[in-house]
Amino acid sequence: MTFGRDEPVFAIGIVARRIGVHQQTLRNYERWGLVVPRRSGGGTRYYSMRDIERIEKIREWIDVLGINRAGVEVMTRLLKRIADLEQEVRELKLELIRRQTGPSQLTDGD
Repeated sequence: MTFGRDEPVFAIGIVARRIGVHQQTLRNYERWGLVVPRRSGGGTRYYSMRDIERIEKIREWIDVLGINRAGVEVMTRLLKRIADLEQEVRELKLELIRRQTGPSQLTDGD
């Protein structure tokens, strides 16, 4: 069975061991809004592969670059904004292509 990168399948204990942090660190990341795992009906946190990659990136910023929590929050917001803008550019390019190809198709039958 395979899971997509966004499928929440990893419990907090597994993620903590994999990344090498305490479970409380992951709870703090959630409280600060850096990573928000999905919850089961009983409240168990489940992380996706994408969540794990994000946590690993946060750990790299803290451990390697020495960035503090405030810096991590700023970096996270900036990367989210960049991703949003990149998506907007993709959508605008598609709209431009649609508009450019639309009129030529209409004049072909004239």
